[in-house]
Amino acid sequence: MSYSAEISRTSPTAFLFLVDQSGSMQDVMDNGKSKAQFVADVLNRTFATLITRCTKSEGTRDYFEVGVLGYSGSTAANGLAGPLSASILHPISQIEANPLRIEDRVKRMDDGAGGLVDQAIKFPVWFEPKAAGGTPMCTAITAAAEQLVAWCDAHPDSYPPTVLHVTDGESTDGDPEGLGQQLQQVSTSDGHVLLFNLHVSTSGGDPVKFPISDSNLSDSYAKLLFRMSSPLPAHLQRVAEEKGIKATMESRGFVFNGDIAEIVDFFDIGTRAAQLR
Repeated sequence: MSYSAEISRTSPTAFLFLVDQSGSMQDVMDNGKSKAQFVADVLNRTFATLITRCTKSEGTRDYFEVGVLGYSGSTAANGLAGPLSASILHPISQIEANPLRIEDRVKRMDDGAGGLVDQAIKFPVWFEPKAAGGTPMCTAITAAAEQLVAWCDAHPDSYPPTVLHVTDGESTDGDPEGLGQQLQQVSTSDGHVLLFNLHVSTSGGDPVKFPISDSNLSDSYAKLLFRMSSPLPAHLQRVAEEKGIKATMESRGFVFNGDIAEIVDFFDIGTRAAQLR
């Protein structure tokens, strides 16, 4: 389990986002946005960042295959629409070519003199927020496993896929722990699938970031998500430490009571794969 395979156009890796779209994702965060809207914004920015990482002078290199499974009610379904609705995972160049729309937004920027100034930016949107119904987590993890078994069979020597799972509530279709463990048994020759879990909160409680044990977790649900989370590979430990987050070889890819900053960091750390070639 080295997680050190070089990533290239002929040997890409995959990022699959599992996004809870249940009714409780309508709850409003401190920035005035619903959890669903803020997660969608961060996910869309993450897509743009992944595209930038793959952009070279001759164009976009397909180092990554990317997809989204949204789950609510009793189903898990493709979270992307339009031309990207035909399958779950897509080469990053196809993501780049097929946003739903480009929005005009305003971003607060450093003016170079100690102040801030509003700057108009173009904001591509691939993923739309949604919040309704229950939390069929078992269905979502099963669907993810089906996708990634096929992907690993097709890419047996690649850096293994990473699943970034964002939720704010307990599963409504059974206990997901066994399925989460099975998902982590899917592998390439370079290691097992990485399953990282982020619990989104508006409670105001202190976040728990990349813990080494469940001793500081407050309830059985938090402990379950911890047990379902993969250990952080060494290179991701270093990325976390660069952000001021204490991480060791025992740290799990898990954040509990994540608020605005934690959501941004979770996506950024989780999508830092090994060396691009």
